[in-house]
Amino acid sequence: MVINIHAQTAVAGEYYLRGVMETASGFLLKPDSTFEFFFSYGALDRAGSGNWVMKGSKITFNSKPKPVHDFALINCKTVKDSFITIKITDNSTLLQRYVNAQLKFADTTIGGMTNENGEIKFPRREIENLSLQFKFCPEKISLFDLDKKQNYFEFRFEPWLMEYFFNHFHLTIDGRDLKGSHPLLKEGDYRYEKR
Repeated sequence: MVINIHAQTAVAGEYYLRGVMETASGFLLKPDSTFEFFFSYGALDRAGSGNWVMKGSKITFNSKPKPVHDFALINCKTVKDSFITIKITDNSTLLQRYVNAQLKFADTTIGGMTNENGEIKFPRREIENLSLQFKFCPEKISLFDLDKKQNYFEFRFEPWLMEYFFNHFHLTIDGRDLKGSHPLLKEGDYRYEKR
């Protein structure tokens, strides 16, 4: 594939999302074919980065491969009680209360949200697997196979929890601006104005 370096350099710049209330978001396309992405909604801030390539009027964004897990298992053990305890530990106690945990058993799946201490308890049974999902990153689900004999599992957030990983995301050049979907908003046509 031949890339027109002059056209790609002309497209480089800052592009900001327009027309979405209470949301700030945009892309910085650098001349070296790398990009930075930001998204801010209320107290929620997310970011991403990677490489971009232009072919015709289409720009494609890709990040490094997404890690398998967004949580790290830091402690597991057997305790003497009748529960399975899932515990989220983090320096920010505000975030640990927003993790959805789902336990899969042989015949059913049960789930719920961690409490203000980052804990959730389930009736003790033999586990098949556990999935964890941070409420504000709904596209990220971490699936764990756990030791069936243990009933206490403690996790921490990985540093990349809030990072968005692009995988063949496309925008189209429209005059000076970009248009297309948004990686974190509901489906629709959005415009990103060049500054």
